[in-house]
Amino acid sequence: MNDMSIITNTLGRFANNMRLYGEAFLRYRGLVEVDREEAIHNLDRAFEQNLEGFHTLYDVSQGVFDFHVHADTSLLIAIRNAIHHRNHPLFHSLLQTLWLDEEPERLLGAEYLMARHRTLGGNPPPMMHLIKLEDIYSRLDPRYGSIYMNQMGKATSLARFIAMEDAFAFEKIHAKALKDHYPMKQVYLDLMPIFNSAVSKVFTALDMAGVPFQGFDANAYKSTFIEELKTDLQHYDFFGLRMNAMQVELGPRFTIQQASTKRGCTYEKVMADE
Repeated sequence: MNDMSIITNTLGRFANNMRLYGEAFLRYRGLVEVDREEAIHNLDRAFEQNLEGFHTLYDVSQGVFDFHVHADTSLLIAIRNAIHHRNHPLFHSLLQTLWLDEEPERLLGAEYLMARHRTLGGNPPPMMHLIKLEDIYSRLDPRYGSIYMNQMGKATSLARFIAMEDAFAFEKIHAKALKDHYPMKQVYLDLMPIFNSAVSKVFTALDMAGVPFQGFDANAYKSTFIEELKTDLQHYDFFGLRMNAMQVELGPRFTIQQASTKRGCTYEKVMADE
């Protein structure tokens, strides 16, 4: 088996993972009505399988694409590694935090700030996978002084993290949280647009290198990611999710997408300048 066929086969399995995640997302609404734990775990584990598939693609295609040069691909590799080793309490999804980690009633009155990117065409993905922004700092930023810091490559980790921080313009999330008085433990980043951006870069590079996209799933996702899901990583839409009595009563069947309200964006100046 030559290198190109290895990449092609891995690409097909990764595309299959993404389809299974989409199916878990579609099943969530019906399943959460009867078993919230299973519905949330199914969705979160399916996203983690996406990260595993992405990491396997990284393993076999590093000669074609440098994953560590780009902030989005590098962050996905770092989060996958952290989840894979699981020697820390980081990177629980917001769904798990709200509905499984403790009694939701204890969170009454709390509001969560969520930051997510748009595609260059202006459309955010329908799925969301929200992780605490503070967890990224705890795992990757040596200035944070966290006991959960990744010890591998520590000598160069600060420079790499600062480059990542700038690439994602995290200071805009911090400024919003400070202005609107959100505790950092209640500030979340949506990984789905970042995931889509990373996959778009990788698929584009593989296609340009002549890697065949074989099988229904790989071909179905090829044009979508290459042509439609390029993402503006420098700007954010902000949403707030308040844990009020109605939200607690309805539970996770009242989804984050339904329950959240707009809290501004950083695109306004960009649109005004156009």
